[in-house]
Amino acid sequence: MNKLLTLVSLLLLAGGYLFYHTGYIRSNGTTSIPVSPGIRVEKGTIYKPDASQLAAIKTIIRNRHFNPNLAFLINMQQPSSRKRFFVYDLNQDTVIASGLVTHGRCNEQWLEGRRYSNDVGSRCTSLGNYRIGGAYYGKFGRAYKLYGLDSSNNKAFERFVVLHSHACVPEIEVDDEICQSDGCPTVSTGFLKQLQSIIDASARPVLLSIYDDRIQ
Repeated sequence: MNKLLTLVSLLLLAGGYLFYHTGYIRSNGTTSIPVSPGIRVEKGTIYKPDASQLAAIKTIIRNRHFNPNLAFLINMQQPSSRKRFFVYDLNQDTVIASGLVTHGRCNEQWLEGRRYSNDVGSRCTSLGNYRIGGAYYGKFGRAYKLYGLDSSNNKAFERFVVLHSHACVPEIEVDDEICQSDGCPTVSTGFLKQLQSIIDASARPVLLSIYDDRIQ
């Protein structure tokens, strides 16, 4: 019995170390995020955003002189186990790349469902449109600064919300929810390399739009 208690204690300490030192936690395999009826991206399906949303994105791109050919879309309605980060070709009206992406844990050890906030220190995802800024190298390696364009996310830079990768994000879809972040849209290492090739080659800034279909 003493050996069993010692083993449990060591496992708890290891889990606490991972959470404290990385800011990322993994699912225990039983977490399910409620998803309202409507569009759901399943394996092998083609994603297409709402026409009104696309029109709004194109207006922002035109008015702010962003890259007119593509946009990065993140639909937070989808489970994190599914690819919900889409590189969308605005000319061909189709997805040309997709990957998994985290959402913020909102200072919870494990956040059930979704909460969104623009408050400093909230560690939540902020919905809204972002301008992807310059690259830099931080504790997670290469990352891109994000500048919120709306009242719902205009503190992104102050909150250190950036686009970066982390080893806890799988390259392919999985059965269980993936790790959660401190508010950053975090992707896999391989997918960030795909995004990097697009961002770095773009003569104009790329628009990133994070939204939840359940919130109009």
